[in-house]
Amino acid sequence: MQAIVMTGTGGPEVLVAREVPEPQAGAGEVVIRSEAIPVLFPETRLRSGEFPLGAPPPLVFGFQAAGVVTEVGSQVDPGLIGQRVVAATKGFGAYAEFVAASADSLTFIPDRLSAVDAAAVLMNGSVAIPLLETAALSGVETVLVEAAATGIGSALTQLAKEYGAARVVATAGGPAKAEQARKLGADVVIDHNDPAWTTRLREILGGATVDVVFDAIGGASAAELLDVMTPPRGRMLGYGWLSGAPAQVSASDLITRGLTFTGCAGPDWLARVAEAGSTVLARAAEGGLTSLVEAVLPLDQASRAHRLLEDRTPLGKIVLRPESGVS
Repeated sequence: MQAIVMTGTGGPEVLVAREVPEPQAGAGEVVIRSEAIPVLFPETRLRSGEFPLGAPPPLVFGFQAAGVVTEVGSQVDPGLIGQRVVAATKGFGAYAEFVAASADSLTFIPDRLSAVDAAAVLMNGSVAIPLLETAALSGVETVLVEAAATGIGSALTQLAKEYGAARVVATAGGPAKAEQARKLGADVVIDHNDPAWTTRLREILGGATVDVVFDAIGGASAAELLDVMTPPRGRMLGYGWLSGAPAQVSASDLITRGLTFTGCAGPDWLARVAEAGSTVLARAAEGGLTSLVEAVLPLDQASRAHRLLEDRTPLGKIVLRPESGVS
């Protein structure tokens, strides 16, 4: 079968299309025939070596794949064969025509949802919903969604008011993404490509404050936001660091201002993300969450997909499609 092998850490060129043996379903596992493989931003950090990978290269890369179950291992219900699912791997094995994954990792795709849309929306929505639940919005609060036009931020922007936000202030990189954030539900959008964007936020707020910050950028800008947050209920939820570093916020920064910071990571957090998957796909099938697909590329263009993602130009998810998944 064709697969994308990560030959080492480095630039997108380390992702190489090769013929490899088809996987077999072990105990507690299934094999799916892939129809749609989402390219996820954290994968670019793993490929570059910035984040540690769970196994040394060379290896078949990738976290998720949507498709049809073709084989089950021992201790797995044979009734799964033929079911449409999104499978999650442990960080490798998904960029391939056939993918082995734990049966416990499967999220079933509703009949009204395509494999491409399921692949595109699952990660974004599955992180956004636990973030919004953790924020526990009251119905009268102002929230700040960073990187609001794409990825997890796009799902947060779509769902924030439903979960209790009164006003959504968003950041986005450039005019096209700013316009998309507005279409998704943001009331105000600031260009975070401007080094002085936090100053611009202060000007827009005009003395008002932000109750909740969904921090995807991290770095020094996180500390700059503390003085525009509402004491004592102001809370920052950190779930990413697009800046290249986690939020530079200390305990003393928070204590002296009467604010809280919640790190959204770790095993318990990931369990909540996994549990949200079925809700996300059901919402997407009913039209309650837009999948935002930028492009569907052949599997052998994985390196190109990573370049596009790192350029941060796409307005939606890039999905890879193996030839075996084309109907």
